[in-house]
Amino acid sequence: MTAAVPFRPLPAELDDVRYELGPDSRRRPDVPPGETVELRLTDSAVYPGTTRTVWIHVPAAHDPADPADPDPARPAGLLLFQDGWWYLDPDGDVRGGIVLDNLVHDGAIPPTIGVFVDPGIFPDRPDPVERKNRNTEYDAADDRYATFLLTEVIPEVRRRYAVTDDPDRWGIVGGSSGGNCAFTAAWHRPDRFRRVVGFLSSFAQMPGGNPYPSELAAEPRKPLRIFLQAGHRDLGWDRPERNWLAENLRVGAALAEAGYDFRLVLGDGGHNPNHAGVLLPDALRWAWRDAAPAAPTTEGAHR
Repeated sequence: MTAAVPFRPLPAELDDVRYELGPDSRRRPDVPPGETVELRLTDSAVYPGTTRTVWIHVPAAHDPADPADPDPARPAGLLLFQDGWWYLDPDGDVRGGIVLDNLVHDGAIPPTIGVFVDPGIFPDRPDPVERKNRNTEYDAADDRYATFLLTEVIPEVRRRYAVTDDPDRWGIVGGSSGGNCAFTAAWHRPDRFRRVVGFLSSFAQMPGGNPYPSELAAEPRKPLRIFLQAGHRDLGWDRPERNWLAENLRVGAALAEAGYDFRLVLGDGGHNPNHAGVLLPDALRWAWRDAAPAAPTTEGAHR
């Protein structure tokens, strides 16, 4: 079926552009808000000395099964968001919890629990720059962050809710350094994370350079579905080095040449989450476009 796209004139100015949020990013009177549980992780085996906050968001349309006696028809999928509160904030640019509430309620995606993970901090370090562990966690090209999620964060979710083992229902989302972090986690652990959404990913600042154009060409295709967004005026857009736009385009080209199921959306504006927030609902629909959502329900007691 042909998709009809309404006409919209292109802005002449590429720098100062703001996209308007769509209806799936706003509270709707017919959709009850989900339940959000806040956790504090006070230590880490993978990142020793760090603490962080994690929020687990269960859409009201999903009746969560008891993990001790799960109904096999009702385990939820998982969607991991980096920079947790930034992506969960109901008044922010992305509003991930609201988006999940609306999409699960409508049956647009399968029942899915959102897990919003803040980057780690070293609380005892006085220097505010040295206190942050975000770039160490997010910009690395190894499997440490995926291991952290699988061994320290997701077990906390599974202690509270029944979660499917189907990796096609596990996704990971991030923006800026969180975008290349999401890509890296899925790249190293495609047995767990198979749906990837990366907004304005900071491939340009990965230590040692962006590894993915060459690795995508050299390695057999992995079972990933990848949604990328890039910006015409992202950081360093007109420079020969550390060019965020160019590195995202290189990853997109490498995905195309390697035959991946991927989508690249190029927008205007700079390095900010505005366009990401507008795109998130459609990115999730696209990522799970061939899934068969369970019939949504508005009943069920949330713990």
